[in-house]
Amino acid sequence: MDQQELSRLTSAALARAIDGDMDGAATAIVEIGRNSPDGYDVYAACCGFAEAARQAMVTLDGGDPHGPGREGGWGMRPIDDGDQVDAPLLFARRFIVAYANGDQDNTLALWRAALLASHAEYVASVASLLATAARLANQAAAR
Repeated sequence: MDQQELSRLTSAALARAIDGDMDGAATAIVEIGRNSPDGYDVYAACCGFAEAARQAMVTLDGGDPHGPGREGGWGMRPIDDGDQVDAPLLFARRFIVAYANGDQDNTLALWRAALLASHAEYVASVASLLATAARLANQAAAR
């Protein structure tokens, strides 16, 4: 798949998810997966979703923690025992935080771990990442 088609499908998946059309988003992601024999186009799409999430977090947080005059990075709030966090949601949160912090080694390792899980868990992990990015984008747009 060429970069232009990958970008189009990634944007379509994100736009549909933001609009609440998860079936349409899934169709775009499946198309990416079908045309990516080694799966790396799906990884690239995941990075696109994480970039949308990062941009939303900058809006929601009032700035980038890596920006001028700020020290730190993005983090994940602690997960309480009462939280119902499944593996796909944990993947999504970790992937977004790693991406937002510029940790490409970690994003690639997380994606490879999801890829090596069962097919159902891999699909659920990518879907959770997209849904999380869409939710953050919607929250940022509502501000």
